[in-house]
Amino acid sequence: MLSRRGTLASLVAGLFAAGMARQAHSETPPMADPTETIELWPAGPPGGEAVTAAEAVIERGDPKGLRDRALVHTRKPILTVFRPKTPNGAAVLLAPGGGYERVVLDKEGYETARWLADRGYTAFVLFYRLPGDGWAAGPDTPLQDAQRGIRLVRARAAAMGFSPDRVAIMGFSAGGHVAGSLTVRFAAKVYDWVDAADDLSARPDLSALIYPVITMDPTFMHAGSRKQLLGPNPTSEQIALYSPDKQVAADLPPVFLLHAADDPSVPVTNTLAMFSALRAKAIPTEMHVFEEGGHGFGLRFTQGKPVAAWPTLFEAFAQRHGL
Repeated sequence: MLSRRGTLASLVAGLFAAGMARQAHSETPPMADPTETIELWPAGPPGGEAVTAAEAVIERGDPKGLRDRALVHTRKPILTVFRPKTPNGAAVLLAPGGGYERVVLDKEGYETARWLADRGYTAFVLFYRLPGDGWAAGPDTPLQDAQRGIRLVRARAAAMGFSPDRVAIMGFSAGGHVAGSLTVRFAAKVYDWVDAADDLSARPDLSALIYPVITMDPTFMHAGSRKQLLGPNPTSEQIALYSPDKQVAADLPPVFLLHAADDPSVPVTNTLAMFSALRAKAIPTEMHVFEEGGHGFGLRFTQGKPVAAWPTLFEAFAQRHGL
């Protein structure tokens, strides 16, 4: 475990484990972690007066020996930047999973960002704050970071070589809930104005929800994520507000949905419910449900399975919708 002092600074100086690039569909040798970051809240994130937990990076271990790190108790949320050699004019903000107890670095963050950058997308990995750490905004804390993050991405579009109206969000598992919440609540006022970036829209131009946590309904919720987000006894109003499928409106961007039917952690019903809600509002959406794949496969646990096709399916969907 590393202390926060130098967590991401030293973290980004390390190397991916041998073989990671091959598992992530890249033929290049392992590359150094990125060194470019963007701090979301230069004067400090809002509502942190009661937060005492110490931020740390943990090495979780992996059965195949691949690097598998996670950030816990995020105190200083940032965007980690992956610049493509040949920009295609679009950007993707990534929200990795972690059950709202941690934010995964490698599997759903850096590996996916590298895959996107290899295809011309400027990628940003969002290390968002966690609602159980005592932030004043409670369950809106991750949404604060997602809104602020996408606005900062747009504010840097011209300087970084992409269009401000070609910015997507992609989220995995609980990060899929972060992305889904941003998709349906991009206009919600969840923090006070900080600077000119906050004059920009927080609406993503496209959303990709990968084995996402969607519902807070106890019939098919992910219990851990709901407990971290809403506590043990949420009200019916909270359950509805923090279930993205219950907040779908007619002004949402196109949405790409992916899940494995045999997911043992987040029931596939989450994705099915979101698809139905989107279709009811005539939102352009595409859903892929694969027979097998389990949960948390990202890019590294797909080889030899039909679900390995998902990145290409996403890229085709994104290109059809202007990304």
